[in-house]
Amino acid sequence: MPHGVQVHVQLKGAQSEILTPPALVFLTALHRTFNSTRLSLLDARDTAQQRLDSGEQLNFPTETAHIRADPSWVCAHPAPGLEDRRVEITGPTDRKMVINALNSGAKTFMADFEDSNSPTFQNMINGQVNLRDAIRRQIDFEQGGKAYKLSESPATLIVRPRGWHLDEPRLTIDHQPMSGSLFDFGLYFFHNAAELLKRGSGPYFYLPKMEHYLEARLWNDVFNFAQTYLHIPIGTIRATVLIETLPAAFQMEEILFELRYHSSGLNCGRWDYIFSFIKKRRFDKTAVLPDRKDVTMESGFMDAYVRLLIQTCHRRRVAAMGGMSAQIPIKGDDKANEVAMAKVRADKLREVTAGHDGTWIAHPLINKIAMDVFNEHMLGANQYHVRREDVVVTAANLLNSKVAGKITADGVKGNASAALAYCAAWISGNGCIPLNFLMEDAATAEIARVQLWQWVYHRARLDTGHPITAAYVENVLKEAAKDVKSLVTGVKEAEIEVAVDYMISQVKADRPSDFLTSDLMPYLERLDGGKWIKSSL
Repeated sequence: MPHGVQVHVQLKGAQSEILTPPALVFLTALHRTFNSTRLSLLDARDTAQQRLDSGEQLNFPTETAHIRADPSWVCAHPAPGLEDRRVEITGPTDRKMVINALNSGAKTFMADFEDSNSPTFQNMINGQVNLRDAIRRQIDFEQGGKAYKLSESPATLIVRPRGWHLDEPRLTIDHQPMSGSLFDFGLYFFHNAAELLKRGSGPYFYLPKMEHYLEARLWNDVFNFAQTYLHIPIGTIRATVLIETLPAAFQMEEILFELRYHSSGLNCGRWDYIFSFIKKRRFDKTAVLPDRKDVTMESGFMDAYVRLLIQTCHRRRVAAMGGMSAQIPIKGDDKANEVAMAKVRADKLREVTAGHDGTWIAHPLINKIAMDVFNEHMLGANQYHVRREDVVVTAANLLNSKVAGKITADGVKGNASAALAYCAAWISGNGCIPLNFLMEDAATAEIARVQLWQWVYHRARLDTGHPITAAYVENVLKEAAKDVKSLVTGVKEAEIEVAVDYMISQVKADRPSDFLTSDLMPYLERLDGGKWIKSSL
């Protein structure tokens, strides 16, 4: 064990093959080199938020105008396996999910250590075991009499580590928790980069929750350090950045520029983007949105951000990835299932005709629908040639909060139900749940949480005229709690109580917390038997 390093959880079985002494030395090098910069960038987020709270409006940075104006720079060529990304499936890293996703027929699989994953230490380390075994084609197993076996031509693997804001409290270095981002990235890269190259692929990543181009610069520095450390050629890594925060939408060119030698594009992380739109403009009464179901991709601010993302990516010769269709098949009701699948087709048709190079799905059985739409309308490997030079998006377009719709009692109840169900599941160790025939992750719960806060804080009213007060929402939450067990299997009464208390505290707060995953992290301590230490936020 390197000096100053402590693992606060007992390792079991193959987990000790992941947290090896050499791997811990590498993690320690990452932490000591980059953690102070990470923490300073998180402080910068707080400072930026204070400016927004005081009434300052977001705009395109003046100091980087020359980068946006320079047509000469482009990003790296697509790496092997990333030339055609027309359908990408996403999901957590449990063994069964990894096999099913890699076998789904999708072009790539984004294995998720972030929003569809509850970061118990068992989930995080076992996920690393599963990905290591999948890369080496040693992942096959049997369960309940059924054999799970990797196909001959699995999807290309992409990994999403946690965002910069999240700590890994079960590993401390010099009495500080390690960055969750560096922990997830570091272990995957250390154990698999050389093996992936040997097999004709490479270490590919999705990078979440960034709010500034300097955070992209930090990732690029990490990539260069890691490649040099392990004698991997510089430029081997590829990373797609999720544009899922409002500040990042104003810095897409700059984010690509910082990562240009490692970039594989941008993705419309649309549900988190709605969450960020509300959170970043929390004290702006003009930014109050209607029911969550009414905030669609046709809404002004959503449409503007999509058009700008496609134009930006294709100008710089990288993939402009579309968003998630969370629908899952509805068994036993053919009519309802066809309605749901028609929504998937319409969503994918909107994306491919807008110029996206690929899209996301949450369930293997949705793959054919998405693939058929893209196969019909995207004849080549991508649409980089669709430059969208007609697009002009201003700051006002990105901040346009005029959305048709109302705030209804059903909308309040739906948000209460979704937030409680997800929070209870998350602290039980499950970060991805089917809810009303949609596969939901943390983003849905985050929208629900901040919308309830926004409606209470800004004294919004239902379409009936009834005021949305903290007392009203508290009663709705307590009623919704009665149905959580029927919505999510395996949750306990104590976990539901934690979720209720947490959500009540949120709607009564003078401002919403930044992330529910940061707030609820201490409750995972009892699942791991480790000590939780918080360094930031």
